[in-house]
Amino acid sequence: MPLLAAALLAGCATRPPASDPESLAEYEQTNDPAEPTNRRLYAVHQAIDQYALRPVAVGYRAAVPQPVRTGIRNVLGNLRTPVILANDMLQGEPRRAGDTLGRFVINSTIGLGGIFDVAERWFGVRGHAEDYGQTLARWGVGEGPYIFVPVLGPSNPRDLVGFGLGIVSDPLSWFGQGAVVDGLVYGRTGITVVDTRESLINTIDDVNRTSLDSYSTLRSAYRQRRAAEISNQGEVAPAAAGSTGYGVGTGMDQQRR
Repeated sequence: MPLLAAALLAGCATRPPASDPESLAEYEQTNDPAEPTNRRLYAVHQAIDQYALRPVAVGYRAAVPQPVRTGIRNVLGNLRTPVILANDMLQGEPRRAGDTLGRFVINSTIGLGGIFDVAERWFGVRGHAEDYGQTLARWGVGEGPYIFVPVLGPSNPRDLVGFGLGIVSDPLSWFGQGAVVDGLVYGRTGITVVDTRESLINTIDDVNRTSLDSYSTLRSAYRQRRAAEISNQGEVAPAAAGSTGYGVGTGMDQQRR
């Protein structure tokens, strides 16, 4: 993290003078003072995506049938329930916390460990995503400057802190160390990355093909989506929270189907 901070400081964009109000307003609106460095990091990410992330995601889509992929995505969402429930309560949302807990009980039992989303299909209780970055925002913590982190994607200091809190508070991280625990953690992380990237194949391909500046498009989409999620107006599936690849904990995350 210190190296990232140093790189960002070294590549800060020059703030327009007050005599140029239009440029100054655009500069403040994008909230990207380290844009030169962020663009270089985005280029690194694009190379990683082109030669590693996307090919693996395409192979996963080709090899694994859609019903199985949906089941895997449902399980990933179910495993995130403790973090979602904690943030529902921290944000003072008892109804949403009740929905989260009810979904977990129903899907973990009748839904066979979360493979099937019985809670929504049979009882109409739809899932939602919450994370510590959203909670910090609801508590009044400012987002800070826009940051792009290769593989993790668009973020900001507040969401990076929230991302770390999500890892620390995940019950899977409480079981100590050892080959089995490490294997579960790394396996779950790897599956999450592949699942997220698979769900975004068409979206990211469209952005790269049609956008004159894919970096700006992704930045705008991330910031708009994040604002909607914080206000609980942009609901996404539980599996999408904490996703990697195009947003730490959010961003251009996938819908469940």
